[in-house]
Amino acid sequence: MGRRRTHVIDVMATWPWYINVAAGALGFAALRMLAPQWHERVAGTPTALIAGIAAQAAVAWLWLGLCLLAAIVSWAGASRRRRLLDTRTGLESLSSNGWRDFERLVGEAYRRQGYTVEETGLGGADGGIDLVLRRDGKRTLVQCKQWRRQQVGVSVVREMYGLLAHHRADAVLIVSSGAFTRDAQNFIVGKPITLVAGEDLLGMIQKVQARGTAMPAARIEPELRESKPASERLTCKRCSAPTVERRNRRTGDVFMGCSRFPACRG
Repeated sequence: MGRRRTHVIDVMATWPWYINVAAGALGFAALRMLAPQWHERVAGTPTALIAGIAAQAAVAWLWLGLCLLAAIVSWAGASRRRRLLDTRTGLESLSSNGWRDFERLVGEAYRRQGYTVEETGLGGADGGIDLVLRRDGKRTLVQCKQWRRQQVGVSVVREMYGLLAHHRADAVLIVSSGAFTRDAQNFIVGKPITLVAGEDLLGMIQKVQARGTAMPAARIEPELRESKPASERLTCKRCSAPTVERRNRRTGDVFMGCSRFPACRG
């Protein structure tokens, strides 16, 4: 998938809108109040003094305008991410938008759990890292795969495991709108890697929706937490894939289901 170049406005738009407003106001005030005093000391003639003050005023207004524009973009982006998450109702809705919106959706789901989210995937070449999550002094690298008809294979997991060591991060999270192959699930055993399939992502989003926008007291983790070797797992009667513990969202009952769901409904 293509990536666009990162511009100054893109970087500033990742800041909270109120940070941009504050930066604009402080920068504007500093340039307008301190610039005349500085120019009085260095200007050789009255003409040079007037020209210098005028140029500094133009820079001050330009900076203020840039910060206000970034604040508007930041506020609009935050509103869009909130709306994007709040309107997800089923597995199909996870894939109803483009890949950029899927990354934003995943980022917003973790942002509402108290993580600081860096959306690196919206910028230049990122080596497979779409998001960086930070919380409790730990850094997690995230790759998002909006794949519904194709399972995420072990090659993707191996790539992210290599980036884990390269970037000296604490953990890796791979989020898919679909499912993962058996080899991918076997590879993560004993490693700081978490695979979040579409059904698990939807369950996490629904929990976040139920809690509202307030930061929860505890972390909401995907219900899929299977780390046993394949030889120790129960297997699906239909396709022989490993089974995982799932929860009925209506009744709350726990049951064992195929890890390839929804491709297999065993």
